[in-house]
Amino acid sequence: MTSPAPHPVLTVDWAGETIIVSNVDRELPASPVGDDRSEVVTVAASNPLTPLPVDAWHAVARAVVTPGAVSAQLRPAKTVNGSLLMEEHVEGATLRSVLSKTWLLELFPGIQPRTSMEAMQTPDPRVEGVTDNGRASTLLRYTYRDLDHLKKHVWQTIQGTLAQNNYAPSIVSRKVTRALITHPVEFAFEDGTDSVYALVVRDGITRLASAWKVLAGPTATEAEAADMAVAALFGSVAPSKPGEGRPLTQRMAISREAKRLDLAGEFARDWAGAEPGMRAVQIAQTYVMPAQIAVGAQQHPGGLAAGDLFDDAMRSILASVHLEFKEWDSAAQNVEVATRALKRVMQLGLGGWDKDELQVVYGLAVGRTPVADLPTEYGDDTIPGTALWRAVYLVHALTHPDLYGPIKEQSKAIKGERRMADKGFAGLLGPIVDQPWRSSKKDVTKQARNAWANGGVLTKDILTVPWKPLPTRDFTSLVDLARAGDEDARGTLAVAGGIALIADKLLTRNVGSALMAPKDKGGVPFRADVNVVIGDLAMADNEAGLWTLALAAQRFEADRLPRNSVTTRQIVRKPTAVPDSDYVHVVVDLSRPDRIARDAAGQPVALTQWDVVWASDERRARRDTAARPSPVTYFLPQVGGAVLPQDTVGGTGADTSDEDSPGVSAPALSTAQLAADECRALKEALDDARRALDALGVLEPELGTWPPLFTIESLGALHSAAQALEHELYQRLKAQTDELEQEEDEKLEAEEEAED
Repeated sequence: MTSPAPHPVLTVDWAGETIIVSNVDRELPASPVGDDRSEVVTVAASNPLTPLPVDAWHAVARAVVTPGAVSAQLRPAKTVNGSLLMEEHVEGATLRSVLSKTWLLELFPGIQPRTSMEAMQTPDPRVEGVTDNGRASTLLRYTYRDLDHLKKHVWQTIQGTLAQNNYAPSIVSRKVTRALITHPVEFAFEDGTDSVYALVVRDGITRLASAWKVLAGPTATEAEAADMAVAALFGSVAPSKPGEGRPLTQRMAISREAKRLDLAGEFARDWAGAEPGMRAVQIAQTYVMPAQIAVGAQQHPGGLAAGDLFDDAMRSILASVHLEFKEWDSAAQNVEVATRALKRVMQLGLGGWDKDELQVVYGLAVGRTPVADLPTEYGDDTIPGTALWRAVYLVHALTHPDLYGPIKEQSKAIKGERRMADKGFAGLLGPIVDQPWRSSKKDVTKQARNAWANGGVLTKDILTVPWKPLPTRDFTSLVDLARAGDEDARGTLAVAGGIALIADKLLTRNVGSALMAPKDKGGVPFRADVNVVIGDLAMADNEAGLWTLALAAQRFEADRLPRNSVTTRQIVRKPTAVPDSDYVHVVVDLSRPDRIARDAAGQPVALTQWDVVWASDERRARRDTAARPSPVTYFLPQVGGAVLPQDTVGGTGADTSDEDSPGVSAPALSTAQLAADECRALKEALDDARRALDALGVLEPELGTWPPLFTIESLGALHSAAQALEHELYQRLKAQTDELEQEEDEKLEAEEEAED
């Protein structure tokens, strides 16, 4: 018996790299018939372990390649242990899933944990669990402003993910082999647009985004891959309100199925011969994806509320993988560690707090509870529903003497650490506290989180002296109470004012170089940890310090940065970073009725980090600064707000009034004319490049901290192209300069010979 002849090795060129394609299929899977999909919905409805609304089951049925196999897994078992559903046990819950191949075009990216702690231009949706008659289910509701918000969020997730990492070469070689973790989702919209049901990917978003990169092609940028994904997933379907014709979910599903059939046609046309073409390989390797689809969640006794159960269980699964295996960045890890530790405290009944109270804290911590709902959640209408008060109540709860120890112990256990200092715990709180203003204050997010890691607002008294927040709409009204020794007033001012100073970059982690820096460049009179400075500001006998905290908290705005959060270096490097508003933190002058220092023109004096540290311990500041020369203050001319160049606002900047008329042939140009035109084109192209770079500098502050304006690869390519152009122009310039110098030398020699 002869063995079958081996298949010839198939290789493709991918972005300059030769890749061996190991498993490309000759035929694509056929679309299932409607009866098979209907069976999934019918069987699932009869299984008590999989409570999902019918719209969610239709989304599952549309997504799977083999509905019959999924129906077999969903069919109710006759015995307890006879179920074919995959089971996973996590803290407080058991999750049940089916395994199946799914269509790429039926998978939407979920919130990307790797970048969700970054300041992104498009905000994440509001996430809430959907229950079935009080029972937990695996359906989540993602609420967006409108359909355009969803499209932008999908685009941002794919583009931002690819900017960080992508597995395109691997997928070209051997497809996606590890299952994505998915579950049904309802995309709801605040503007009343009809809800959309689909499958959302929670783990494997990088693999999903990379598949779109493969489909877009080797030369496609991250943005172009995201453009293709959005166009394919949404098509040209217009939003509609409920009851206006066919549901939006169905119309979008029909659009995606049509796109999938178009891809199948491309595949067939590009594999007409013995071997597939490049396009056929791209389609074959991405057409379907392996997926684990969560369809059931069973609540354990003493767990979270039914509406919070599934999302928390899913976060636990993801965090267990990415804290121990493929690490997220530190901010993403910190949020997961802190929220999981809080959940464990709730489940174990540690700390003595009422479970309903902890449920409120948990909702605030994970961003599930809107800021405006703060008074309702605490049953106190005197609490302002603001981002700063959310932060105050969160810090109060998470650092309460009854809870601080248990949460810290559970955090250590999750991180696998033997000890955790107070500063380490403060670092966990930073990305939880800054969630509402992360985007609007993105330019100083890094410095703020460093300040939290340096102790944040976790002063000695906050951690050891019992206190509770005093709700008020005027923080300055708490100063007299704090001076009289009221611990609630002192704690409220320390936390609220300290958070405001940290968030607006008026209190940062001290480093040695800051001692020698000028006042207007972030200098400080002495070194001290952030929590020590805030603790000293909040001392009952420090009137100037208490007023500094009160005014900072009172003037704090969550949706923008103050003028004095911008350093001299930022002004020089990025003129548009200078806010043009009246939002500014101010220096304290105890001799004035309003306690605000003013200059000769009557304008408030802008606060600096030097002033904050000085106010914390004036005696030490005077002593330490007397021993060294005063810092030099540099004055800069006033910097106005930069505007986009005229050509970047509208139009191309080209004069099109002299376009050739139809039917009139243009006269042939001479070589000299062509050369002149090309020289002019070269000059205009360089001018355009300069304008584009300046325009990007104007737009950069609006982008957030992730994805970066340029990746290392894209910036390297631009730099190499610019260097190559610069080198050639320099060589031409040098050749002409040398020729001119040679002519001058020859002329000089001729004159000298004539004189002789």
